[in-house]
Amino acid sequence: MPESPRVPRPRAGQGFPLAAPLLLAAVLAAGLRGGWLPSYEPPQTRAPEGASAVSGARLDGAVRSALARGGSGTEAARALVSRSGHRWDAVYGPSAYTAWSEGLTGAYAGVGLSLAHDADGAPRVSRVRPGAPAARAGVRAGERLLSVGGREVVGLPVTRTVGLLRGEPGTRVALRLVREDGTERRLVLTRVRLGGGAAVSVERYGDGGARVRVRAFTRGAGERVRAAVAALPPRTPVVLDLRGNPGGLLDEAARAAGAFLDGGEVATYEDGGSRRVLGAPRGGAGTGPLVVLVDGGTASAAEVLTGALQDRGRAVVVGEPTFGKGTVQVPRALPDGSVAELTVGRWRTPGGRGVEGAGLTPDVSTAPGAAEARAREVLTGLGTPS
Repeated sequence: MPESPRVPRPRAGQGFPLAAPLLLAAVLAAGLRGGWLPSYEPPQTRAPEGASAVSGARLDGAVRSALARGGSGTEAARALVSRSGHRWDAVYGPSAYTAWSEGLTGAYAGVGLSLAHDADGAPRVSRVRPGAPAARAGVRAGERLLSVGGREVVGLPVTRTVGLLRGEPGTRVALRLVREDGTERRLVLTRVRLGGGAAVSVERYGDGGARVRVRAFTRGAGERVRAAVAALPPRTPVVLDLRGNPGGLLDEAARAAGAFLDGGEVATYEDGGSRRVLGAPRGGAGTGPLVVLVDGGTASAAEVLTGALQDRGRAVVVGEPTFGKGTVQVPRALPDGSVAELTVGRWRTPGGRGVEGAGLTPDVSTAPGAAEARAREVLTGLGTPS
């Protein structure tokens, strides 16, 4: 999962939210910062599959107890969450949560790294932003990140590691990394303000097709996807490139689904015994052949979109297995102003598949260097519908 926005509030999945209503994801972050959002305690008539073992009430109690002793409520909450052993639960201090939520707009202050998890829980650099502090220091994709600011990050949720990487522009952060050849090194980088860049871009192929690349589901990305597809000639063959997309706001992924699906189910999840359905908007569906291009960095909301297009027979998925972030987190304000993200359950594709820890399997598997060429071959084979 990336240092740039990954996971939504509440979010399904590296960057990543499922919410009802859909616009709640954007509202939650602002409400928590502004203090006008009440604490959220999901109804628990029974524990949904994959739900957190830690309740909001227990966290409140731990924070109040620590504050009464003159300690840190945030650290007390983190200790409780860490003992629960739940992979995706996390606690942010007030400033760290604000910095993280700012990334939902596509801009943030950091060092320019995107991250994915190795099998052993160590964050691995999946992308280095050109010109950013990490790039100038020679950090390369493939390096493993061992600590940030003196804090060991192996086993931490990616969202927590992202929070450590971010901060105020001009502040410094120490990193410990190990290269693929085993060489370990330490760097001290200065955070800078980074724009999100274009979340959605379009490239026209010479044969009449097009590649629509979505880097993250930040605010407005869904409508930009719909506008990009609508601007193409009717029935244009499209490669939807979601490689390295860490997710983001899930309502934006649902809007993007409306570029290819004329309404209908995108995903479901369970919240306290109630089944919630996430749907695509109607009226903007392109009808041309569609290939979705994915890799191990395709996570969270990007997996939700991929799974919906695959299950509903709208697209052929090409590339490598996706990341496998299949849970839904909801933010909860704590008494000291920090924020806990607690897992309320798992989301499923329209066909009922769960992806947590497994990811989505492409219809056509390819090596990384040949992925786009293979996607174009498959797109040509699909033909243009009459």
